[in-house]
Amino acid sequence: MRSHRTGRWAATTLATALIIAPLAAAPALASPAPAVQPAASQSAEVLPFSPADGTAQGAVEWFEANAGSTDYEGLCEMAAENAWGVTGVWPSAIDHWNGAVAAGKAHTDGSTPPAGAFVYWNISEYGHVGIADGNGGFHSSSINGALGHADSTSYFTNYLGWSDPQVPATP
Repeated sequence: MRSHRTGRWAATTLATALIIAPLAAAPALASPAPAVQPAASQSAEVLPFSPADGTAQGAVEWFEANAGSTDYEGLCEMAAENAWGVTGVWPSAIDHWNGAVAAGKAHTDGSTPPAGAFVYWNISEYGHVGIADGNGGFHSSSINGALGHADSTSYFTNYLGWSDPQVPATP
């Protein structure tokens, strides 16, 4: 028969250690970190467009600045909107595409989308959207499991086309 005293003693000892350990570490945590000194001759580079500033170049730069992030997996429409500096405009990529079609802004002629244009695929009930790089490629979520860049719209199947590079708005 097994004794419960050993288990109770171990649990009490562990609980006591967890309570005391943070108290013992408090003085080390209370001391501030040394201040970081700025470099003596740093010059700030001013870019003509900043990411998510509502421009096509800003949308592309937003994706480049956030490349590798997995925060937008399953949220391609949010990523595309955030790149343009907005959020919550369309509930899904396929709704965004259908809105572009209804507004007469959808291009299905096989032309190369300009930088910042929205590019769409019918790969699920929600679709998929990214931002064109202007050279036949695009930036999007789900590129090797993260925000990334692909050289061709054929990276995903069932390419629908593209819509104008502009801040997304419902028609």
